[in-house]
Amino acid sequence: MKRIVGALLVATLPLGGALADTPKSKNATVTLVYQHELSNVPGKSIKGVLVEYGPGGYSPGHTHPQSAFIYATALDGTIRSQVNDGPVSTYNAGQSFSELPGDRHGISANASQTKPARLLAVFVVDTNETKLTIPFENE
Repeated sequence: MKRIVGALLVATLPLGGALADTPKSKNATVTLVYQHELSNVPGKSIKGVLVEYGPGGYSPGHTHPQSAFIYATALDGTIRSQVNDGPVSTYNAGQSFSELPGDRHGISANASQTKPARLLAVFVVDTNETKLTIPFENE
């Protein structure tokens, strides 16, 4: 897994419009690391987003495009997450969670105040989607 993630990081793409409108985060960096059209699913693409949280880092509450299916895996550290009105869960390196179209991601944060954490979010989304993160209206 580390070899794959390392290769992805070397292939980091410019942000362009895909993440330019990410809501303001605290001590967090979001990078589009790959995108590829799915030739067997016309109009759909797979996009990988690396989220790196410093100690105490977080992303504000948000949603994603209505076409997005997301599978996120904690790579390092421990991630706190809450999807919709579900419980606040913690994910250690190697553990994963998913988000369905229309889900609300209320909490996405590093569980540690002293160590960094990273996650890889893999989107299957309409190819023409350029804004992958949409802040909650009241934030």
